[in-house]
Amino acid sequence: MNVLQQLVLALHLLGMAAIVGGWLATRSDLRPIAPIVWGARAQIVTGLLLVGLVQSLEPDEVNNGKIAVKLLVALAVAGCAEMANARYRKDGSSQASLVTAAAGLTVVNVLVATLW
Repeated sequence: MNVLQQLVLALHLLGMAAIVGGWLATRSDLRPIAPIVWGARAQIVTGLLLVGLVQSLEPDEVNNGKIAVKLLVALAVAGCAEMANARYRKDGSSQASLVTAAAGLTVVNVLVATLW
């Protein structure tokens, strides 16, 4: 089970890297590219899987307050990414503020994960 947990954690980190890396890759026009959107989706799915795995193995190790905050921030990231992508597909505008918000909130989520 530990190998599965480590694999899901690696996928979770790759989702974060896709969001921040996608933001860095498009700094000049800040359009929503596929890795940002899919990274945001992956963050939610793998985050929930991680919590489930940890909860099943070590129920006392889960800080439910921290998980709730991280889930809310992850939903905000996904919302920004999805809205930016939908608006970009509709009219082709760059959606720089939403893409930047998604990347910034991802960094906030990393800080909550490491500093809390």
